[in-house]
Amino acid sequence: MNAHGAVFSGVSLLAAFVSATVAPSGAAAADAWQESFARAEHQSGGAILRYRLLTPAAKADGPKPPLVLFLHGAGERGDDNAAQLKHGAVEFHRRQAEHPCVVLVPQCPAGRMWVEVDWGDEKGTGTFPSEPSEPLRLALEVVDGLIAAGRVDPERVYATGLSMGGYGTWYAAAMPGSRFAAAAPVCGGGDPTWANRYVGLPLWAFHGDDDRVVPVGRSREMIAAVKAAGGDPKYTEYPGVGHDSWTRTYADDAFHAWLFAQRRRMP
Repeated sequence: MNAHGAVFSGVSLLAAFVSATVAPSGAAAADAWQESFARAEHQSGGAILRYRLLTPAAKADGPKPPLVLFLHGAGERGDDNAAQLKHGAVEFHRRQAEHPCVVLVPQCPAGRMWVEVDWGDEKGTGTFPSEPSEPLRLALEVVDGLIAAGRVDPERVYATGLSMGGYGTWYAAAMPGSRFAAAAPVCGGGDPTWANRYVGLPLWAFHGDDDRVVPVGRSREMIAAVKAAGGDPKYTEYPGVGHDSWTRTYADDAFHAWLFAQRRRMP
């Protein structure tokens, strides 16, 4: 039982950390990286969230690793606890030698959303609900559980996600008492009325200017609103790129260097 009154089951947090460091046996080479993400689930309030967890090899007396919360897009929803690894997650696995980190990749159930909003809306003003969706609430409980267990560096917890997960990233980073040292929403959108919540948070947003799924204006309006509120966000807009702005983003070494350089000042 953790501070939220939630139960971690299936694969415990400790078991997930151990199993993630063991090389898979008999797995095809092309899928080996996926098997390094341990399978686990989290139960809370009668709901279940399945997730995968990548953990770097433990080093005696070494620093605690940072934690990356990675939120997938709408096409990877389900209950197989596998589809959410389709986009982006492999780039964090490939860079474990340079940027060792714990990577939490929860799977949003079919028919649910990280944030209950219409992704096609041209404007986001007033669209964010006051409470997180059940899947996002559960994901954040897992984040809090990892921090409370002392397995990660609480000053280096990051949120990123693509498309539907980009919306989730904007939402999670804005929650009161934010756990995050930085946020990187990719082709998502937020609520400009929440702009003041991001002031002081290292933020880097990405979008393709030819995105026909999530209007590029959703990122533009958030960057403008955060700047107007006194923040200093970074923004990259890819000319001629459609909805898939995540492939270039997560393959960019400069992005990873920026993300892992951020640190939250603890109270």
